[in-house]
Amino acid sequence: MNLPFFIAKRLSTNRQSGYSGLIIRIAIAAVAISIAVMIIAVAIVKGYKVEIRNKIIGFSTHIQITRLDLNNSYQTTPLVSDTLMEHLISNQEGISHVQKFAIKAGIIKTKDEFEGLVLKGVDKGYDWKFIQQHLKQGTVINFEDSVTSNDIILSQKTVDKLNLKLGDAVLMYFVQDPPRARRFKLTGIYKTGFDEMDALYAFADLRHVQKLNNWNTNEINGYEIGINDYEKLDEMAEKVTGFVPYNMEVRSIRKMHPQLFDWLNLLDLNVLIIIILMIAVACINMSTALLILIVERNNMIGILKALGARNSSVRNLFLYMASYLMIGGMLIGNIIGIGLCWSEQKFAWLKLPQEAYYLSEVPVKFETTDILFINIGAFIICLLVLIIPSRFVLRISPAKAIKFE
Repeated sequence: MNLPFFIAKRLSTNRQSGYSGLIIRIAIAAVAISIAVMIIAVAIVKGYKVEIRNKIIGFSTHIQITRLDLNNSYQTTPLVSDTLMEHLISNQEGISHVQKFAIKAGIIKTKDEFEGLVLKGVDKGYDWKFIQQHLKQGTVINFEDSVTSNDIILSQKTVDKLNLKLGDAVLMYFVQDPPRARRFKLTGIYKTGFDEMDALYAFADLRHVQKLNNWNTNEINGYEIGINDYEKLDEMAEKVTGFVPYNMEVRSIRKMHPQLFDWLNLLDLNVLIIIILMIAVACINMSTALLILIVERNNMIGILKALGARNSSVRNLFLYMASYLMIGGMLIGNIIGIGLCWSEQKFAWLKLPQEAYYLSEVPVKFETTDILFINIGAFIICLLVLIIPSRFVLRISPAKAIKFE
């Protein structure tokens, strides 16, 4: 029988009273709060990163293929669509869709207002899933094989600024030689909450952009490629590179928007700081509780040593007791943390100002691996830290302890 474990179990089941009981309850509460805060912080930051990342990807997809040149403007050199390349890429495992696109900068003008934006031309093969999720009014573009569609989809931000409503005629001017104009019909209004992107893009028929640029029907700006697993983004980009000719460039979404993804990566540093602070709080409170337990059981330590117990056995006894307290606090913390995350995920009761955070509610994404990592990591670190105050038992003399009593 493991005697230190047996004694620790018996002592831990006894309710502590007085000053020591208060300190122990505070220590348990500190551990519970620390675990709950760590779970909530990780879940919120991970959820926020996923939501913002999905919005960035929604406008440009995961991977783009464009002509290889040094032109960074919206008036780029076209490339000729390659049916064989499309077929080879779309049949690769992990690829969800391949779609054509073309862009053209222009200005929408009304009687009193005007707004510059980018007209993104797409065809009937475009994946509308992202836009449909954020469509506030109307429908997506209705494509016909023989006739170029005059439908246009604008963001709620653009519509509000130009005082437009669904069904209105939209006159868009394009600065070129000679200048041109196109009349569209507003058939859809979307709002993602990502103002930088919402204010930038309008969606229309690809054939409009081709005609404005005097391109042939097989000329486009490039391809957008969606993948099934974001974690394999670099791997899939490398795989796609093997199918494109030398005059084309393959870019992942991280290379297209490096500043946004660097900003999202900074959020991990905030979580790391919170985790370090919470573990420090738990360790300090548990160390205090352990010292109180040792001082309170001073006479018991003397008796055990007098009966032949080794210092290591006595030290392990108190480490077992501290472990019981930590496990109790961690259990409470998990219930609080997971419960709050689940309720927010289910009912979205915490709201955010969308103008500042790009989201209208607090996003939550927690996984079993995250919870296990937090609990196991915190337990091991705290236990290692508690080895230091537990060595206090080595200084207790049996004769002095029993005589003192």
